[in-house]
Amino acid sequence: MKQTPLFDAHVALGARMVGFGGWAMPVVYSSIKQEVEATRKAAALYDISHMGEFDLRGPDAEQVLQRLITNDLTRLPSGKAFYAALCREEGGTVDDLFVYRFSDNAFMLVVNAANCEKDFAWIASHIGQAEADLIDLSDATAKLDLQGPKSQAILQNLIDFDLDELGRFEFGHGVVAGFRVALSRTGYTGEDGFELYCASEEATALWDALLEAGAPSGLIPAGLGARDVLRLEACYSLYGHELSDTISPIEAGIGFAVRFDKGDFVGREALLAQKENPARRHMIAFQLTERGVPRDGCPVLIEGKPAGIVTSGTFSPTFEAGIGLALLDGSPPEVGAPIAIDIRGRAVAAKVMKRPLYTYRQGEQQP
Repeated sequence: MKQTPLFDAHVALGARMVGFGGWAMPVVYSSIKQEVEATRKAAALYDISHMGEFDLRGPDAEQVLQRLITNDLTRLPSGKAFYAALCREEGGTVDDLFVYRFSDNAFMLVVNAANCEKDFAWIASHIGQAEADLIDLSDATAKLDLQGPKSQAILQNLIDFDLDELGRFEFGHGVVAGFRVALSRTGYTGEDGFELYCASEEATALWDALLEAGAPSGLIPAGLGARDVLRLEACYSLYGHELSDTISPIEAGIGFAVRFDKGDFVGREALLAQKENPARRHMIAFQLTERGVPRDGCPVLIEGKPAGIVTSGTFSPTFEAGIGLALLDGSPPEVGAPIAIDIRGRAVAAKVMKRPLYTYRQGEQQP
């Protein structure tokens, strides 16, 4: 099992380590509830160094990437990042990823850890004779996510430029606690925050500096357990659950990252056919109205009949209820409609919710 550059730091802090995507990762330090609350009310620091980072550049780099991803690079100026998917011709998802544009023909692609080798091979196979170079920077790069409402104040004390100048989905380069980093105002928690990319050999020193500087503001380390709860509250997809080789971006409800008007791309026709078919599968968010904890694989019942399956589920400390995402067959029920989740043979009452359940802009549950 692979280890991130921060493995020893996690063990020293008492983290419980688990296998995730072939990596030994911290799932929790104190408690998932405490780490979720810290992220929502103060700040938390996450080691996300298991993610993959690719550099794609060259005269034809934009052309190659525009053909492969679902989003539209003509809408992405230098210094900004956006969310996209890689799809197969039949519409299934190879992976979801973030694309950073450094210049006209230079990009960084951030991909899921378990898909790193697959994604690299997929992209490389589509370069052909194009003038574009694809380099895997994953081993040389560490990624730290500083998330929460106090993250900017904490980071501002350590960085050499004004973070007010960095808008949502924008990125830049700077020096943090003496270390050169690339950082973006992005995250996977539903909170304001920053993702910092640094050299692997500098990750531990940067981690320690951030924790020390943020401690007076309530900053704590947090693990993948809290991160999964937070992303579910924000209704973010997780590859292997809401997205897969057999679940498309349209079915997963991330159609905002699919731009049909940009021209041809791999999977376009299949995705367009799905979009125009109201009877396709749909992803919904739900909240239990009775006690229980839904998990992936639980059947969804509508009027007592099987109607789909839970793709992700958990207990939400923010809402003090079980929540989840589910893939339903056919047209979805209206927001607020009653459904049930079969949890170990017991039909637990739930209701369909508006997505997302939580965003940091208002910090409250949707009606």
